[in-house]
Amino acid sequence: MGTPAVLPRAGLAIVMCMASAGPLLAGQAGPGTANRPSGPRTPWGDPDLQGTYTNLWEVGTPFERPDELAGRRLADVKGAELANIRKAIQDRTRNSNLDEQLRGPREVWLDQFKHEKGSVAWFVIDPDDGKIPALTPAAQKRLGGRRRQGQNEGGAASWLDLSLYERCITRGYPASMMPTLYGNSYDIVQAPGVVAIRYEMVHETRVIPLDDRPRPADALRSYMGEPRGHWEGDTLVVETMQFKDAAAYRNANGATLKITERFSRSGPDKVLWTVTVQDPETWTKPWSFAVPLTADANEPVFEYACHEGNYNMTNILGGARADEAAAAREKASKK
Repeated sequence: MGTPAVLPRAGLAIVMCMASAGPLLAGQAGPGTANRPSGPRTPWGDPDLQGTYTNLWEVGTPFERPDELAGRRLADVKGAELANIRKAIQDRTRNSNLDEQLRGPREVWLDQFKHEKGSVAWFVIDPDDGKIPALTPAAQKRLGGRRRQGQNEGGAASWLDLSLYERCITRGYPASMMPTLYGNSYDIVQAPGVVAIRYEMVHETRVIPLDDRPRPADALRSYMGEPRGHWEGDTLVVETMQFKDAAAYRNANGATLKITERFSRSGPDKVLWTVTVQDPETWTKPWSFAVPLTADANEPVFEYACHEGNYNMTNILGGARADEAAAAREKASKK
């Protein structure tokens, strides 16, 4: 778990000023909101999405539509069938390892995992087949020899062979908000003209301006991209561009990748987070996925005590050197 990221000075000051303000009733909305749908409002009249959220209940949910559900629509998988699918997800998640690097049941980490709070059978909602579109020929050529982010295949010659996630720098975006073994909590806070999202994973914070300020020069890119937001009714729409290639989602082209998020209330304690991924240099067409977020004050953002150069880094590189030395000894012994 890790230390919360620090907001930029101006953003932090704004957020702290509004932290004690609660939502208003729909009838108390501020100026300029007469045409917006009813719902909770901030004191300055924006729709209020503030709170602590988690997608812990969605851990283990397949990203794409499982093959055994081929031909089915996501909206049609409901009722008893969905409950049985969610129960199978919990059983499978509790009794398996996250990946080959982990030893021990996930239950050690997921003591509060309750399948019945999960609400979907898979995440990809567009295209209709629930599958990520094919890579473009250019992307197939570009990614032919690239190691997928977060995947350690061994033989690390240096720290440059390890992903940004393994080096405790970033899990990337939108990966930082995807359900996984741990770090599944998020804080959404608002102030006039700005929304901030604090991620438990790798203690990062995105500060999202809601005005028309120009974006930086194209050459100025970052791991989490450059976001700009606006309201469409009660829905927060965030468009993010200008990613560094090293952190671009699913090895997209950071210069051409555009990610559009929509945060909309789907229930008293639910926000539906919908993400559209567009990169003509990587996929043959845009595609979208949606993940439910559940408001739960009992799942606060905890410290994420991870840092570049920690034991993980030392052990991975040390282990690779030990393997090389053993191979050299074996080779010498056969001469």
